[in-house]
Amino acid sequence: MYRTVIHPFSKTFLFSCMFAFSLSFIQKANAVFQSVNYDESKIPSYVLPEVLVTQKGHPVTTTEQWKQIRRAEIIALFEEHMFGKKPAMAVATNYEVILSETDDRPPIPGAIRRQIKMVFNASGKTNAADLLVYLPKDASDPVPLFLTLNFHGNHTVVNDPAVPITNSWVRNQAAKNITKNRSTKDARGMQQSRWPVAEIVKRGYGLATIYYGDIDPDYHDQFKNGIHAVLDTPNKNRPSNAWGSIAAWAWGLSRAMDYFETVPQIDSNRIAVFGHSRLGKTALWAGAQDARFAMVIANNSGCGGAALSRREIGETVARINQVFPHWFCKNFRAYGDRVNELPIDQHLLIAAIAPRPIYVASASDDRWADPRGEFLALKKASPAYALWGLNDLSETEMPSVNQSIGRQMGYHLREGKHDVTPYDWKCFMDFADLHFQIDNARNGRN
Repeated sequence: MYRTVIHPFSKTFLFSCMFAFSLSFIQKANAVFQSVNYDESKIPSYVLPEVLVTQKGHPVTTTEQWKQIRRAEIIALFEEHMFGKKPAMAVATNYEVILSETDDRPPIPGAIRRQIKMVFNASGKTNAADLLVYLPKDASDPVPLFLTLNFHGNHTVVNDPAVPITNSWVRNQAAKNITKNRSTKDARGMQQSRWPVAEIVKRGYGLATIYYGDIDPDYHDQFKNGIHAVLDTPNKNRPSNAWGSIAAWAWGLSRAMDYFETVPQIDSNRIAVFGHSRLGKTALWAGAQDARFAMVIANNSGCGGAALSRREIGETVARINQVFPHWFCKNFRAYGDRVNELPIDQHLLIAAIAPRPIYVASASDDRWADPRGEFLALKKASPAYALWGLNDLSETEMPSVNQSIGRQMGYHLREGKHDVTPYDWKCFMDFADLHFQIDNARNGRN
């Protein structure tokens, strides 16, 4: 048996190096945090990329030019410089119902419940994610549905003892006795304030959710787990434009969409993809790539989501890449101190969704996510919608707190902090009613 012995001098040298590296990292991180700007007067000068001008400098004046040229360019630019490209390897997905309304009756009035295990298989390697679905029980026709990812596991969305506790990696939560990155029964329903399932079902909608950690765990594991372990090459051989976690989560949302197209009770032509915070970034990228999503809703999505990167208020490109290097492709890291050189900004991500309805929501106390930057990005995306005559966001200034505006391009600034609240959901469902033709009288609304 052999063992390695480190000489005392070598140990000292090694620990000194480790300490120096740690100190350097901490100093850089502190510098990023200390330089956070919330002052509008200190926004650097910037010029946004044009929405209706191609990479070759040609103007886009028709919807056909948009669909055939400009939209494809924008998607390719975001793949190359920000979110990354998925490997070309083919993936087979199997769907297995593991929980249904015939099991223990769900504690949601008027709802039926299903849980489907989505198993992704490529070259003999597999990964699985659980899709939890609640649908109105008495609906006579296929129903529209909100699809979203959740942060802590399907069992945290509702206090439903029949929903299995996730076995995937989760963030530790001392208040819920979540340690060693594994959830427990104490976490049941811990996030239900963000998910008014009964009200959603009462309004005539379904709700479907996936724990994002099933698709890819949210920590920098060198892309060795989740769907990356199935499709990726080892980290050291990954190209600089290889997909990060946000792209993986968005890919998982599209696999849920594949399933909805096979379910008679769900109207797959009326699916709204929704996300909060980093999952709002994910919803925007999923909706931009996959035109099957009929509506996109981003809540408090901030940097890398709906907020303009060039404003550099609150969270910045430099900070987000330093703290969450696994979210984006490696190419994005190069723009931390030269954001103006990015060939994209977030108004183009919103524009890529045109002409489908888009709703962006901000919170008044969430300055880290730059509410004004989110509103401006929506405004700056409007030329793409104008090609269809759908530019109805005429307001030049942000609306008052708790006022929803827009019909095709919706927005509100909610009072409060970084969260999802009943007010947000009311606005989202009101907006969906306009486009999905939900019967307001049946839902008890005037």
